Amino acid sequence: MEENITPRFFGRLKMILDRYEVSILSLVLSIISVIAFVFYYQNGLGLAYNDARSHLDIGRRVVEGLSPGFAQLGSVWLPLTHLLMTLTVWNDFMWHSGLAGALWSMISFVGTGVLIHLFLKELGVGRVGRLTGVFLFAANINILYLQSTAMTELVLLGTMTAAAYFLLLFYTRGILSFLILSSFFVMLATLVRYDGWFLLFFSSLMIFFSSFKEGGYRKAEGRFILFATLGGFGVFLWLLWNLLIFGDPLFFAFGPYSAHTQQQDLQSAGMLPTKGDWFLSAKMYFYALAYNTNAWVLALGFVGTILLFLDRRVSRNARFASLALFAPLFFNILALYLGHSVLFIQGLSGDTWFNIRYGIMMMPSVAIFAGFLMERMAGIRSVLVGTLALVFFFQFSSADAVTIDDGRVGSSQKNVTEVSTWLREHAGGRDGYILISAASHDSIIFSSGLPMKRFIREERGILSPRD
Repeated sequence: MEENITPRFFGRLKMILDRYEVSILSLVLSIISVIAFVFYYQNGLGLAYNDARSHLDIGRRVVEGLSPGFAQLGSVWLPLTHLLMTLTVWNDFMWHSGLAGALWSMISFVGTGVLIHLFLKELGVGRVGRLTGVFLFAANINILYLQSTAMTELVLLGTMTAAAYFLLLFYTRGILSFLILSSFFVMLATLVRYDGWFLLFFSSLMIFFSSFKEGGYRKAEGRFILFATLGGFGVFLWLLWNLLIFGDPLFFAFGPYSAHTQQQDLQSAGMLPTKGDWFLSAKMYFYALAYNTNAWVLALGFVGTILLFLDRRVSRNARFASLALFAPLFFNILALYLGHSVLFIQGLSGDTWFNIRYGIMMMPSVAIFAGFLMERMAGIRSVLVGTLALVFFFQFSSADAVTIDDGRVGSSQKNVTEVSTWLREHAGGRDGYILISAASHDSIIFSSGLPMKRFIREERGILSPRD
């Protein structure tokens, strides 16, 4: 009797998992996301990054201030995350808790985890490999921290992973609507961070060359125009915005608060060592990768990458589409080489951290490649699981998150407690306005707890980003 019940039970369980796997996965990831946010909120770490407070202030200025409106979106930081924040940032709790921004990071966390699962499934990876990939992403302590903040990294990861997934579907199934969906998510990525602009360039080239090889120039031209037109629409809107509001379509790139101007200052101070040096640029970014993804997980991802591109059981089209997963790697090394980005790694360049979180951009890709490795190396699967269990045990027991270190004690933090407390105590009970430069002191505005309409600041809300 028991022998008959057991196969039926496991068969029914398998049927339920097959039918509701994505829903169950989404629920589990949602629970993890909420727990992580509450933990970091209670520990006061959710607002450690100076940039997180600035992002929240931008969203708040759109809905409240001396001159609220969309012009307060500014010129340098791309607008999508700030526009999303406006839905809830009008509420004081949502603003000062950081949840108005973290909410979208949390949604992106769940979405990216599901997309990793779906990407691996499309590659023919079984349930163990798929869940391994999702676990490596969702259990990464740097991911868990950043998804609990108002930073833009998780929203970017979500849009870029979605773009890569639908590009994979287009190449494996040949349905044009998937190409359109991919270009749509590329467009969203271009409105989150400038990494998305490189993804637009990189994926457009992929489309052109593969289509040219398949059907000649006319097919390549048609698909390229279709993909790049929708994918590049966000770039067009941003150029138009800068032209209409600031009188220069490239104001975001070369204006007084642009990254270009900041990097020039760093270069004159001898603090831009990667510029013009390919080897050092690659070395710096690989260090950032190892710190963010964990060196052992990165090693598994590297081996999985080799196996994927050598595996003839995976179609050539699927392997070609997987090249899109490398766009963050190429972009960050190129940005460091050109001097458009700066990265400080304690002990390697200087005595502090700065922008170390850029290494997290490859985490979905590493998780996918490591999940593929788990599928193909079934013979040593128990060994791999054991080593990963040890790695994550020590990671969580030591709270080893380099992104937290950067936000708490590195150059990405800005402790304004003394100034903001003084301002709140001396101006909180009085009428009148406060003159302040938000470009340098946005975190003071946020931490003071005073209404946004009390502050007189720069014209049109131009802010100075740290990245």
